[in-house]
Amino acid sequence: MFLPKISIIIPCRNEKNYIAACLHSVIVNDYPENQTEIIVIDGLSNDGTRDIIKSFQIKNKNIQLFDNPDKTVPFALNKGIENSSGDFIIRVDAHCVYSPDYFSKLIEWQQKTQADNIGGIWITRPGDNSNTAKAIAIATSSAFGIGNALYRLKSSEVKEVDTVPFGCYKREVFQKIGLFDEELTRNQDDEFNARLINSGGKIILVPQIEIDYYARKNISQMSKMFYQYGLFKPLVNKKLGKPATIRQFAPPLFVLNIILLPAFCILSKILCILSLFFATSYLILNLAISLKLSILNNSWKLMFILLFVFPSIHFSYGIGYLKGIIKFVLFGQKVNVQKTTLSR
Repeated sequence: MFLPKISIIIPCRNEKNYIAACLHSVIVNDYPENQTEIIVIDGLSNDGTRDIIKSFQIKNKNIQLFDNPDKTVPFALNKGIENSSGDFIIRVDAHCVYSPDYFSKLIEWQQKTQADNIGGIWITRPGDNSNTAKAIAIATSSAFGIGNALYRLKSSEVKEVDTVPFGCYKREVFQKIGLFDEELTRNQDDEFNARLINSGGKIILVPQIEIDYYARKNISQMSKMFYQYGLFKPLVNKKLGKPATIRQFAPPLFVLNIILLPAFCILSKILCILSLFFATSYLILNLAISLKLSILNNSWKLMFILLFVFPSIHFSYGIGYLKGIIKFVLFGQKVNVQKTTLSR
């Protein structure tokens, strides 16, 4: 089988706890070294990440390191793409570890399906050994926590989807529809993949391709991440002229229901009853799912943490989404990229 040249693009910033494991998994992969280039784009890390990358460069001459003074992912991706020469562009996340056959499987399945973008599923791992980190990993791979994103939920069948994690793209995709939108600090892949589908492209999820993804290790980091996901989602919708998915509306509607509950109770008894019904249903569902997941994981301690983690995800995303509507849709504000570096 003909093996095309691949360009592995790794955006990173302050990832000293994860970058070594990520780079090691990329280097020991079974894809031919002479058909692989590894491009790391660092957002001016100041935690020792750059020293780790440079130590890998000493023994691995096909690792290139570029600076990303703008510090956010879309700038890093575009810089990597512009400096790459592969037939396929494969985005890699520094928070992940990749199986030895990860890249060869991507190319094998791309050649089988002729997909414009192909990717695998996440196996979500805790960011550390704490119960909080374990609860976050469980919640963010649960349908109640994150909706029906199939790549997070261990889907079992190869199928056409609206997005995959990171992705393996044909080079001509970027020549056809352009690069990643640099205004989107988060969700740039959602906007790009929607643009790809709108242009007639095909995105395929392959469950046989697995990625070990390390979730955020504390609730503060997790909440900041989901807040940013919510914040930039309305801007994605505005750019596309329509919502990319329906599942995104659940958290902001939930938050609105809680915020407006007192007003509902003043204005209308029926609205008050309905609002209380939805709020109570959420609490019961949260309790039931947290209990079930704690039993499945043989830890009662996890239940009490999950009871807090699930609302943290939903409130963070929902509040971010509502702010994004006000900021980007109603007032038409522009993104100041210098103030929106990724939260870790």
